Amino acid sequence: MLFDERPKFNRVDLFDREHELNLLSQNFFRPLILLTGIRRIGKTSLLQVFLNESKLPYILVDCRSLKENYGWSDLYMVFSKALSSSLEKIIDILKKIKGVSILGNYVEISWKGRNFVSLANLFDHLNEKRMIIAIDEAQKLRGPLSKEIKDALAHAYDYDRNITFILTGSEVGLLYDFLGVEDENSPLYARFFYEVRLERFKGDKSREFLKKGFDELSLRVSDDIIEQIAEYFDGIPGWLTFAGNSYLVHKDIKRVKELSIEVAKRELKSLLVSKRRVSEIVSNRYKSVLKCIARGNNSWSEIMRCVSKETGVTLHGSVLINILKQLENLSIIKDYEFLDPVYKEAAMKLR
Repeated sequence: MLFDERPKFNRVDLFDREHELNLLSQNFFRPLILLTGIRRIGKTSLLQVFLNESKLPYILVDCRSLKENYGWSDLYMVFSKALSSSLEKIIDILKKIKGVSILGNYVEISWKGRNFVSLANLFDHLNEKRMIIAIDEAQKLRGPLSKEIKDALAHAYDYDRNITFILTGSEVGLLYDFLGVEDENSPLYARFFYEVRLERFKGDKSREFLKKGFDELSLRVSDDIIEQIAEYFDGIPGWLTFAGNSYLVHKDIKRVKELSIEVAKRELKSLLVSKRRVSEIVSNRYKSVLKCIARGNNSWSEIMRCVSKETGVTLHGSVLINILKQLENLSIIKDYEFLDPVYKEAAMKLR
């Protein structure tokens, strides 16, 4: 079902991504692939369909639960869950690793003590089979252990020729920053990576997606409603899916838009809460910048004037530059414009 809110697993449920699937199929012999795109663009769905079709053993590491200052226990927990999900295909390898315990259907990895299993050692053992290690939202690995993780990835890149790493990231700037392929101090410096970037649906693809989705639900929807949804959500598959399901329940396009804005506003508020941990002043500066861009201020000087008027304080130029850079790294804005139209609407309603 196209309007299934969960990530897709089969090609038949994946709409208009044949080209990207082919790119992954043609390049999965490479050691490192990046799968990038803004939020709700369908990276996880594309990844899972590809992994399902590859017929190779794979491990899918979901980093979304990692907090900013994660520790070894947090990191090894997400790897334990990933190994447990793929246990059937790799149990023969895991049984050989000192420091790895198999308890029924769950895998435990020692992260300290005499039986400590380093990530590099784990990758070396997994290299016994041709396999894919996929890390979803890999930018979450930035933090206190990022150097150790990059050391392990660099080691596997050079020596574990049976492993392909696929890293996804919706905060693309932060993903690049984590890898540090252009940073001379990074273990992954100058390593080549192949990137598959997902774009929003183009042309009539949004309308086609919506019509097919509504047909699957046996719901007759006028062309006018489909046009309004397609135009408002600007080709972003996750929002189109959200809109399809919301319209099925409410039969009211105005309500669909309101619900989507509330979701986006909660996500922006979560960002502001994280900035508030630094200080209330920093959080308020981010909020002001978001609101000013949403109002159509689309140059550095216009945003500076707007923020100064909003806050009653003239920001130092470097402070504004840093905020804009961070918002770009988070894939919220680019060139002083919101990448997601719903985020723009949500930003205008921030209080």
